Amino acid sequence: MAKSTTRWVCSECDASLSGWFGKCPTCGAWNTIEERTTSELPSDRVVLSNSATAPVSVEAAVQDAPRRTTGLAEVDRVLGGGLVTGSVVLLGGPPGIGKSTLLLQVGAGIAARHGNVLYASGEESVAQIAGRAQRLSADASRLLVLAETRIESILDAARELALVGELATVVVDSIQTVYSIGTEGLPGNVSQIRAAAAQLVSFAKLHGVPVVLVGHVTKDGQLAGPRVLEHLVDTVLGFDGDEDRALRLLRASKNRFGSTMELGVFEMGSTGLREIGNPSETFLAERPEGAAGSCITASLEGSRPLLLEVQALLAPASGGARRNCVGVDPARLAMILAVLDRHAGLGVLDHDVFVNVAGGLRLFEPAVDLAIALAVASSHLRRPVVADLVALGEIGLTGEVRQAPRLELRLAEAQRLGFRRAVVAGRGDHRQALPGLEITTARSVEAALEAGLAASAASSGRRRGLR
Repeated sequence: MAKSTTRWVCSECDASLSGWFGKCPTCGAWNTIEERTTSELPSDRVVLSNSATAPVSVEAAVQDAPRRTTGLAEVDRVLGGGLVTGSVVLLGGPPGIGKSTLLLQVGAGIAARHGNVLYASGEESVAQIAGRAQRLSADASRLLVLAETRIESILDAARELALVGELATVVVDSIQTVYSIGTEGLPGNVSQIRAAAAQLVSFAKLHGVPVVLVGHVTKDGQLAGPRVLEHLVDTVLGFDGDEDRALRLLRASKNRFGSTMELGVFEMGSTGLREIGNPSETFLAERPEGAAGSCITASLEGSRPLLLEVQALLAPASGGARRNCVGVDPARLAMILAVLDRHAGLGVLDHDVFVNVAGGLRLFEPAVDLAIALAVASSHLRRPVVADLVALGEIGLTGEVRQAPRLELRLAEAQRLGFRRAVVAGRGDHRQALPGLEITTARSVEAALEAGLAASAASSGRRRGLR
């Protein structure tokens, strides 16, 4: 419910005063101070329009949302083509991962293409931001920096630019450091985050200016603050990576204007973030040739197929058998080992098993089961899988191999990178769709292992014959 407040205002200069004065201390006019009663909306209420609107039909309202490209193709991919006019994006990630670096590069890209970008920071000074922009070689001519923690001051600066049509995007770094004067509590508490976010959302909708917010995360990787923050915004992005590697990944967990299945891949360097347009080739660049315990699979992130190397190492267990996994679901690995023991005749349950996904990515989709099984069998039998073979398929508890979703897209990526053989589930005919790629279908995990390892043995025999 709206609150009624009383304030003293000068009718001549509209200055707000604490009480009645005979003479206005601002403009000097006499007998111009009058008492006014106003009804104020709570600061945490979102306003979407300045005037009442009538309902319209869905057919008349459907239109393509205009977007503003960021200059980084990987960011545009995750957003669905760019920042939508009037949208609010929340970017979260662990400290030091490169969120501010990413947004500074994004801000420079938008400024170079669409107009002024207001970068408001509550964590760094103007000199610190300017120093980073210089290291990144970012175009700073239309990138406006403001070191401020009061949300009202940030919005006042943004409105001045928006009213003259010279504002393309607002970046607030971070939502936990800004506060609203009309809300009690310290910056970062539930009330302050809700109030500041609501005012920023209202500004974005009323002025049609995209707003990007930086959000802190907790130690378990969740966005800090109330869950209503994620409900208020249009898009929630997660920026993460391995602290020991330069690889950075950008994903969307919520996107009202695009898919949440896309993936952006970056590499952190001394001059900022570099886009990796062909991640499959990057992940396979250092793959050893002819090594036992290695198999290639194709994971799917949205519409982007990624070819990754699954490595396995088996050793006799001294005591209880260990299962160490990096990038693979341990429960899924335990199931695959049981299937190999029961249905493929491989005694692997009494061995220490180590499985790793090279490159630092995580593979939790069932379509990579067959590659894990081939890597484990290759290490156990000490017979390498042929270098130009890719394995795709889900393994069931009865030993059957099931087809991976969107198989044609995965196989096309494998063919593009020079792979000439594939082992997939024994359903469907893909030979006509992808000429030049020799596809072996297998209905059981035993048949799939025979096909993959038999190809390796034949290839090794040919190499010995040439010598």
